Amino acid sequence: MKFCFIPLLSVLLAACSGQGSAETSALAKTAQTAPVAAISLTEPIVLVSGKGSVGPRDFNNAKKVLPGVFNGEEIDFYCGCPYTGKTMDLASCGYQPRKNASRASRLEWEHVVPAWVLGHQRQCWQQGGRKNCTSTDDVFRMAEGDLVNLVPAVGEVNGDRSNFSFGAWTRNPEPMYGQCQTIVDFKGRRAQPREEVRGRIARIYFYMHGRYGLKMSKQDTQLMCAWAKTYPVDAWEKSRDARIVKLQGSGNAFVQNPQQLASVCGKPA
Repeated sequence: MKFCFIPLLSVLLAACSGQGSAETSALAKTAQTAPVAAISLTEPIVLVSGKGSVGPRDFNNAKKVLPGVFNGEEIDFYCGCPYTGKTMDLASCGYQPRKNASRASRLEWEHVVPAWVLGHQRQCWQQGGRKNCTSTDDVFRMAEGDLVNLVPAVGEVNGDRSNFSFGAWTRNPEPMYGQCQTIVDFKGRRAQPREEVRGRIARIYFYMHGRYGLKMSKQDTQLMCAWAKTYPVDAWEKSRDARIVKLQGSGNAFVQNPQQLASVCGKPA
């Protein structure tokens, strides 16, 4: 069984992927109940590039404004390490490189929902991978640069997480990166994030899957619902979203109105 949000944007996704008009019509009827705002089907996708412009961006232009989004909260997402510019302060957070000290020392912008998830089923990806999608597919470019989905990360952890799904399988994680509480299971292709960001991950996942018509398994839906309920929206999450709205024109409805969670997970018992 698969769970899937289907906003109006998914109709555009279907058209770009070559799906039939009958299915497109059915998706449009379902879209009216989606909790996440979608772009208009009657207007082309326009990506902005200026730092002062308002609208969706591609990944390269998103990276230019992300430092401002996190101004005053220059903390790595997975390990809680502070950074200045593009340099991580690993000593102050007790981080110890697992293997790649050079990559560990630099800040990278992580896609919480991996770019692979955003694009691997799209025609552009099948014909040339991520590079081809970035060059030819405006819907993918918009998703890849969505500010809601981008967070600062220790480069090594970003690389180790790769496109693995999230999970939680131990209450006492054996450290992999010194004092960092995030761990990666390479054999199982999964990552367990530190508790402080699990609710944020869940709300980002619900936003991205709703915004771009992505499928979510029943197991992942249950996990994200549990995380969203256990770890509610905090003040910084709201502040970050407000900054994103000023830059992107829209933010995450699951942060702005936590009651939206009921539309996905059901009302609390």
